[in-house]
Amino acid sequence: MSQVLVVEDNRDIAHLVQMHLGDIGIAVDHASDGRVGLDEARRRPYDLIILDLMLPGLEGREICRRLRAENNLTPILMLTARSAEIDRVMGLETGADDYMTKPFSMLELVARVKAILRRKHQYSLVASASATHRFPALGLEINTATREVMVRGRSVELTAKEFDLLWHLARYPGQVFSRGQLLDSIWGYGHEGYEHTVNSHINRLRNKIETNPAEPEIVRTVWGVGYKLADSGNSRSH
Repeated sequence: MSQVLVVEDNRDIAHLVQMHLGDIGIAVDHASDGRVGLDEARRRPYDLIILDLMLPGLEGREICRRLRAENNLTPILMLTARSAEIDRVMGLETGADDYMTKPFSMLELVARVKAILRRKHQYSLVASASATHRFPALGLEINTATREVMVRGRSVELTAKEFDLLWHLARYPGQVFSRGQLLDSIWGYGHEGYEHTVNSHINRLRNKIETNPAEPEIVRTVWGVGYKLADSGNSRSH
């Protein structure tokens, strides 16, 4: 059974979320205070955190930032009463996997929860099937079980989304993905118009893995189309 943590100070909303997720067999824990929610997220592993933005004690974006800084990769669905584009972008930039603006449909919430959990399960299956993937010509190693990346023998620390982007490109060396395709595959549906989020994550990824980010050799730009992992022609897995 999937375990979800809901950090929401509106008890009516929290109760509705708990009831609807319970109907599809998901167990839900609830915290109404930001600091309590952060402690709970650290205390035990969850399959998903549903996180309100405006909370007493500690606001949601700060909770998200701290969890990602601790390499906590639990998917996060952020809820907020704010509808401004900058708030949505900042939520995604902080490391949230999805974003919904209040008031929202419970049916849509359930659909998004299912989609996030499905992506998490698919990544877990791939990780367990083959752990280490090597691209010798690029000096790149990716361990999908531990989510560790080595570049030319040097360990590189990536955020959850940076890793997901690199791994998605690495699964299909040489194949070009548009920003929209990457947005849909990594962040999920419902983010049309936020392709610049992909750009900023690609730039940060390059700053960590490329010898010269201005002239990338691993993650290439195909102008007018999108991005690809350079086709080294000799990748292998263990």
